[in-house]
Amino acid sequence: MIDSPWEYAPAPESREIANLKPSYRMFVDGEFVDGGGEPLKSINPATEELLAEVSSASESDVDIAVRAARRAFERTWSTMPGRERAKYLFRIARLIQERARELAVLESLDNGKPIKESRDADIPTAAAHFFHHAGWADKLGYAGYGPDPRPLGVAGQVIPWNFPLLMLAWKIAPALACGNTVVLKPAETTPLTALVFAEICQQAGLPPGVVNILPGAGDIGAALVAHPGVDKVAFTGSTEVGKQIQRSVAGSGKKLTLELGGKAANIVFDDAPLDQAVEGIVNGIFFNQGHVCCAGSRLLVQESIADELLEKLRIRVRTLRVGDPLDKNTDVGAINSAEQLSKITELAASGDAEGAERWTSPCPLPEKGFFFSPTVFSGVHQSMRIAREEIFGPVLSMLTFRTPAEAIAKANNTPYGLSAGIWTEKGSRILWAAQQLRAGVVWANTFNRFDPTAPFGGYQESGFGREGGRAGLEAYLDV
Repeated sequence: MIDSPWEYAPAPESREIANLKPSYRMFVDGEFVDGGGEPLKSINPATEELLAEVSSASESDVDIAVRAARRAFERTWSTMPGRERAKYLFRIARLIQERARELAVLESLDNGKPIKESRDADIPTAAAHFFHHAGWADKLGYAGYGPDPRPLGVAGQVIPWNFPLLMLAWKIAPALACGNTVVLKPAETTPLTALVFAEICQQAGLPPGVVNILPGAGDIGAALVAHPGVDKVAFTGSTEVGKQIQRSVAGSGKKLTLELGGKAANIVFDDAPLDQAVEGIVNGIFFNQGHVCCAGSRLLVQESIADELLEKLRIRVRTLRVGDPLDKNTDVGAINSAEQLSKITELAASGDAEGAERWTSPCPLPEKGFFFSPTVFSGVHQSMRIAREEIFGPVLSMLTFRTPAEAIAKANNTPYGLSAGIWTEKGSRILWAAQQLRAGVVWANTFNRFDPTAPFGGYQESGFGREGGRAGLEAYLDV
């Protein structure tokens, strides 16, 4: 046996699988057309190279798309029997599965997330949402919203850049299942998989105008939200923009759901299985580079085990590999944009300035691209910015508590309320804590687990309304 150190060998996925085109056009009324706005340049955040030029919409294009969606709603989609609508959703779900590898590679190129996450989480879950909602399309009378619930009309949907295709599925699948038509604006920095999804709609034979995709910046999202022909607005993104949207639609009669920011508490009690908890903590904050609204960015640890847990956590974080998103061994990919990297850097610097103890993973960073080392702050107080503001990056703030009551008080000391985690071996403590936490989703001895059959949403400044499951149908029905 040769006594030599184990060496890391890269396992890159081929970018050719993405079938990347030099340019993409917006999708309106069943056709790909040129937009009237300034073209967008889609950048690979891992290399800073130009991926493609994307035609963007103008305000007049928004009007054209909404009118197309209205015609499709009135003439075709709302009058179609649910079992027929379901066939289209099933086709879309199967086509996502068939093109899963292509979509995964394209998502990682455009977004910066590791290929193993887009391959194993994002794309399969996107397909699962279409499968799930296809099953509801002919059963809406049994969903608990009356014997014959009716669709709302045209849904204007605006999605973020952290889970581009998955957020699209969360929005479009229930809207179509309930008989609505859609005009969707993908995020400015990640429009590519949404436009490939438009190709899938064509492959599935979806009637023209049922789904329309309008790339563009924030002004196009604002024009879509404000358009008088839109009956329903769904937005996932920052709390600040969510407040602007709520003001915009106030008094208009439009139905609104908002899934906004978060500052989730991940609570570890002294009887928790620590090794299991460490894996959950890592998944809770470093998954998708921390670009997760429900990320467990505030770690609350019982004082008696704080030192032991922190040491285990640092040992585990040291093993995370930061680098090329297309390498199947990469754990933490690229930050989505230079703007987001600047925000993360500024907030982390505030932790230093306010006296928290900073520990950064020694993993080397690539020379090019937008990367940030996994970082853990200890000695954090509730008044610090890193404990109060959403960083939306791979930065964890660790606080301690002595009693369960103190843990709950600290966890609830936030204007957000999207999610929370509990780590303990006592079932009674799980149930007690879950009842006390003001959060839309509470995980016990796990974190970041999602299923299309389960509703997801927040309270307070994390928004309102639910997506997924039977409860998520209500947002797209006139009830």
